[in-house]
Amino acid sequence: MGYKATSMPCILRCMCFMLLHWLNAAQDEDLRSCRTAPGDLVFIVDGSWSVEDVNFEIVKRWLVNITKNFQIGQKFTQFGVVQYTDDPILEIPLGKYSTNNDLIRAMESIEYMGGNTRTGTAIEFATDKLFGLSERGPMGVSRIAVVLTDGKSQDEVSKAAEAARKKGVILFAIGVGSETEEAQLRAIANKPFSTYVFSVEDYKGISRIIQVIRQKLCEETVCPARIPIDSRDEKGFDILYHLNFAKKAKKTKGTYHGTKAYEVTSRIDLSEATRSLFPDGLPPSYVFVATLRYKGSVALEQWDLWRIQTRDGRPQMAVTLNGLHGTVQFTTTSHSLTGTQTVTFSQNTKLFDEKWHQLRLLVTEEDVTLYVDDLEMETLTLEPPVGIFINGKTQVGKYVSKETTAPFEIQKLRIYCDPEQNNRETACEIPGVVRTKI
Repeated sequence: MGYKATSMPCILRCMCFMLLHWLNAAQDEDLRSCRTAPGDLVFIVDGSWSVEDVNFEIVKRWLVNITKNFQIGQKFTQFGVVQYTDDPILEIPLGKYSTNNDLIRAMESIEYMGGNTRTGTAIEFATDKLFGLSERGPMGVSRIAVVLTDGKSQDEVSKAAEAARKKGVILFAIGVGSETEEAQLRAIANKPFSTYVFSVEDYKGISRIIQVIRQKLCEETVCPARIPIDSRDEKGFDILYHLNFAKKAKKTKGTYHGTKAYEVTSRIDLSEATRSLFPDGLPPSYVFVATLRYKGSVALEQWDLWRIQTRDGRPQMAVTLNGLHGTVQFTTTSHSLTGTQTVTFSQNTKLFDEKWHQLRLLVTEEDVTLYVDDLEMETLTLEPPVGIFINGKTQVGKYVSKETTAPFEIQKLRIYCDPEQNNRETACEIPGVVRTKI
């Protein structure tokens, strides 16, 4: 009896510890970012004589540095590597390694081959022997191939690349040095070429574009939806569409005659499960754009134009307007103890004059820049953010720390995944703003 009595507190402590561990693990499973997004990613690397040993070592380090940014495994990213010369060699099959350390060791052990350059054969090999044999098959995960070459292919690439695209493979082409042909890189890559084709002067240059490549890979995995804009489709999230504004809010006249906008009242609840809007989180950099107008007392209030909350109602991301102080606040995640960071843009009284305005935020891992009607206002520093928990709600137009909706009018509310869209986006929809960008 004595043994049982003294053991019970220990058993209870163990049970509590196990329960806490289980709850934390369940919470972590809901943390989403590019790092955790599922995808099959294959690197097709040139191993021909022109590359040389020293440059091939640079390529291997480049592969390792990219790998560090992804979580490896069946539920996450599966990596594959093909080295090609006269014939392609399967260096790393998709899904063979389930940890970053094992994958990195395998990448570091790849031996340089030397030979001719048959890029088309390598693309065909990757399509059939890696993507075609992936255990996940056509499960809806992104299938991405990155072709790295420093010369002109000695076989035909167009048919192999087109066959890969027909099977759902997204192709990037990176040309190194002056011997590569732009036309051949474009024959390999998806369109638009400004997104999928890269050229660098030498192998040291691939290290300088690693952040751009990582951003582009992330866009493919976390931003599947497309927003039609002029002559191109942009990856991103049309929040007005996803929150079903057309059915929830009353249509009203926008900035110009014939433009469509929505009138939001306090009786409308613009909330949706984050899991359904941003199932894999957000890319490292993006552009937030809103065209809106608000009048009366709300122009002096503090309210969240957009926010993502955790399951217990804490904001982890938000764009907050404070009419009383004339400020715009941006909140995002961080590695701090609170889990968030907030920066404040001051002296933005133009936004609170009860007229239509476009608010735009260019968000990167290092900073965030505010634009109002195409005018750059201020850039503030950020710490690198972490992913978002998708087990809570995403809301539009809520007073700070409340569930009450603020009355306002909105014409556009989008997140563009490509940060270059900031240079293409204009505020010409605002009366008096002259189009200056192409």
